[in-house]
Order: sequence, then structure tokens, then C-alpha cells
Amino acid sequence: MSDTEQTFRPEARNPRGFADKRSDQIALERRLITTVSQVYEAFGFEALQTPAFEYADALGKFLPDADRPNVGVFALQDDDEQWMALRYDLTAPLARFAAQNWETLPKPFRRYAFGPVWRNEKPGPGRLREFMQCDADVVGSDRPEADAEVIALAVTGFKALDIPVRIRINNRKLLNGLLSSLGVTDPTQQLGVLRAIDKLDRFGMAGVELLLGAGRKDESGDFTKGAGLPASAIQPVLDFVSAGGGATRAEVLNRLANVLAQSPEGQAGVEDLGRIATALAAMGVDDAAAVFDPGIVRGLEYYTGPVFEAELLLETRDEKGNMVQFGSVGGGGRYDDLVARFTGERVPATGFSFGVSRLAAALALVEGKKAARVRGPVVIIAFSDSDMGEYFKLAAEIRAAGIPAEVYLGRSGMRPQMKYADRRLSPAAVMLGGDELAAGTVTIKDLDLGRDLALQISDNKAWREERPGQVTLPRQEAIKHLKKIMDSI
Repeated sequence: MSDTEQTFRPEARNPRGFADKRSDQIALERRLITTVSQVYEAFGFEALQTPAFEYADALGKFLPDADRPNVGVFALQDDDEQWMALRYDLTAPLARFAAQNWETLPKPFRRYAFGPVWRNEKPGPGRLREFMQCDADVVGSDRPEADAEVIALAVTGFKALDIPVRIRINNRKLLNGLLSSLGVTDPTQQLGVLRAIDKLDRFGMAGVELLLGAGRKDESGDFTKGAGLPASAIQPVLDFVSAGGGATRAEVLNRLANVLAQSPEGQAGVEDLGRIATALAAMGVDDAAAVFDPGIVRGLEYYTGPVFEAELLLETRDEKGNMVQFGSVGGGGRYDDLVARFTGERVPATGFSFGVSRLAAALALVEGKKAARVRGPVVIIAFSDSDMGEYFKLAAEIRAAGIPAEVYLGRSGMRPQMKYADRRLSPAAVMLGGDELAAGTVTIKDLDLGRDLALQISDNKAWREERPGQVTLPRQEAIKHLKKIMDSI
């Protein structure tokens, strides 16, 4: 090989926006999914798994006006020249499935699903291109009680996970009706109103008032153009947004009924919320768990009726102690137009979705690294090549008792093997050396207890002599002792 010829060695790196997951994160996500799935099934929802790929035209609302649909989604062209794309969410595949199988499905169709989704967007901190979602939807019911049950489902699911959230609920009909009654019918202006309301948490009511009008100048001097509402329309919108301030659902309904007295569509929205409130109360969902909040506007462009958002109430901090704002960890609402893309017929639907990966990231910050780590197996120390059969025999006995176990298969000495067991977060290390084999005994080191006791011994000589957490006992008692260690974890 000449000096100019070199073996190509690719750089080991992740594609941008794609992350590796080790056992601790996998276990945490698995726990979330398993717990929530049990809740969904208790509510009568059927599990459904759809393919990772859908035909690109089935994902319509995410596709660009271009010959190659590779913006927003990851797409490829099949050998029949049809474009396929990795699913952007779990709702579009549900709409396709429902349209394809509508005649044979029980109606309403209640399904839940979980799995990875992919978005061809610019990645950033906390913004991945691949992540896990978990959805539950009711397709084929226009009853507000279906929305209420989905909200109750979300509340119950988060409660089962012991995660404090508040579900904040709005209804597209409310704002639509208000704006129509104020003569605000231009779609661009309506979008400006939505964007202004969405800034309430950041800029307060005074900032929203400016953004509803001509616009707002920030401290740096940058100017954000407003919705351009006339002065006569701004105050009713502010009254609408403030109707939810810290009140019970019944109080919010009364305020909204007054604000929307001149809007038939708005009154219809209030009536929907009233039926949702009745159903939520019947299911034991109190005002602290689910509130009516007219300030929730995210998704109103997409949803056709009620919309809801799960606000995480946990205080989350990073490793440096800085506050991390996670905000919404789930959301949903009524979308009565999605199935119609395939059939031409409007099919009512409502659902809720939460980001498994996002929620797991929040919990990892709250629980800390140690709590999130997955316990490793019992590690059997390998002293001699000639005794490997004995090590594997003991490993098989331990596994048969329901305890994970492995024989160390490296070629390091005892100290590195103990370090290996410690890094695996193993509950115990088992030593079966020549002396133990001759005497019919085993030596077991309780690694958790050893670590705790070692903290109480300041002298290295004393630590070596006392061997904290380590016992030698007859071989037939090994399983009983290991079970005792496992029960103490």
C-alpha cells in the first residue's frame, strides 16, 4: 500500500437528531408504556400496531409542495415509483387504518398504540428526529363524553405513573365563535390572535394586549407585528383568555357563557364543555386534575373541537441544579376531518398522545441517575479456565431460581472483575475458587451492603480484613442467600 493509500475508517458518530439508548432509559420507557397500556386496556381500548412506513400521500398535512416529499418526513421511492415515508405521528396511520377497515371495525373504534415516530426537522437540545409516542383515540363518536373519557384516561394514566400533571382544556368553537361575533374572519388575522394568546405565559396579559393590536417591542428594540385587531375587539379577547384564571370548571363555564353570549358557535362550545364537565365529575376527575383554560391555543389550527394539554407539575433540574422547563408532556383533542381525507365522509374522532421519550427524560432528571439505572445480574467471578464448567453450572442454578446471573467472560484479574460487577450495578458477586470448590462452599459479596459498610470504615487495612458484606457459606445455601440480597434491593 502506498503512502497515499489509506484504509477508510468512518468516524463513529450518531446521525444528528438520533440518540442511542442504554438499559436504564429503555427500562424507564418500558415501564411508562407498560403501566399506561394497562390503564388503556382497563378503559376498553384495543392495542393496534401499524407499520413504520406509510404511503407519503397518507401523511398529507405534513407534506410540502414539492416533487420529492422529503421535508418534514423521511421519504423514499419504492420500486413501483410510489413514495413512502416514515410515520410522522401515530394519528395519520390510525386514520388510514380506520378508512381502510371501517366496514369491519367495531364502531366507535377505541385503539391505543405506542412506538417510534420520525420527523425530518432541524434537531436541537431536547428536540430529536426519532422519539417514542403513546396514543389513545376514539374514532366514530361525536359525543363530548368521548372527549371527557379520553381526558379521564390521560389523568388516570399519569396517576398510575405517579406523575403529577394538570390537564388544561379548551375548545376551538369558543375562540372561533368569539372572533366571528367580533367580525374577525380573515384567516391571517385569526392566526395572529392564536399566536398572541400563546405568548400569555411569557409576556403576561399586557404583552398579549399589545400583540392583539399593532404589535410589541421587546427590551432589545425588536418589534413583533401584532394581529391588528381594532380596539373594540381586543378587550373581549382578553376577557375570554382571563376567564380561566384559577377557577373551578363550573366557574369558568359561567364566565365563558357571559363572554360568548352573542355567539351561537361559542355557546355550542360552552355546552360541549358543560357535558365534558359532567362526565369528568362522574368519573371522579376533580378540578385540580383537569381545568378549563381558554388560554390553551396550541393545536387549535388542527383540532376541530375540544383540545387538551398535559402540563407537567414536577420540578425538574439538570445535573448543575438549573431549572429545566418541560411544560407540556402530552396533548390531544377532537379531529373530525382526518379520516375524511380518505373517504370523503366526515368521521368524528378524539384522542390523546404523550411523548414517552420526553416524559422519560423529565423523570430521569427527577429520579436521578442512581434511581434510573437498571440493576445488573449476579456476576460469577472467573478464577480459572479449568473451572469454567463449574461457574456455568452455578450460573444455571441461579438463573433457574429466577435470579439473573452471568459468568465473567473477560480475561482480567479479580479486582477488575469486581470493578466490572460494580459498574454493572450487580447486587452480588459470587466467588467459586479452588478453596471453595474443595470445601463445597461459595463466597458471596453483597455489593450494596459492602459499599454501605465501606463508608463506615476509614482505615484501608481494616476494610481489607473485615471484608464488609462478604460471607462464605455451603454451596446449597447460595441461592437462599442471593434471594435474601435480591429481596433487600
